[in-house]
Amino acid sequence: MVQLLFFYFALVVIGLGLRIVTAKNPVHSVLLMLVLFFHMAGLYLLLNAEFLAAVQVIVYAGAILVLYLFVLFLVNLKEELKMSPFVEKGKWLGIAGAVALFITFMRGVVSFTLGPHGEYTIEKIQQMTHTKAMGQAVYTTYILPFEIAGLILLVAVIGGLALAKREDKGA
Repeated sequence: MVQLLFFYFALVVIGLGLRIVTAKNPVHSVLLMLVLFFHMAGLYLLLNAEFLAAVQVIVYAGAILVLYLFVLFLVNLKEELKMSPFVEKGKWLGIAGAVALFITFMRGVVSFTLGPHGEYTIEKIQQMTHTKAMGQAVYTTYILPFEIAGLILLVAVIGGLALAKREDKGA
């Protein structure tokens, strides 16, 4: 039953991903992405990662999609871009590049071997919860990358505030 659910979620996620990038209407893409995020949360639940499933629904299906919709309604999408003849000729080059990338990816998947097991084995994670194991890993082993990511986000927020600040010269 679990394998059947996994294949269902995996196939729907792949199909929705393809449909999202090929949809003509960007609002339809956002709505399809909402369904995709819920199916991703289902995959996380199958892996007994309840915290990641909740974060997937709250952050991605909630906040990120609202941001996408806000940008879509803010940007004028009435003008359609006309494709130049150069882009039409370059289509075959893009297809060849995609095929080469796919072949490289498949060769990597075939030659993939599992490395040595880390500190957090399946048994250890089942003893403690996923959330506790993830918290211990983030705040002990990966504290430096976590702090660097926080600093990068701080710089982005300060930069956004600096760009958004307007000086009133007439006041």
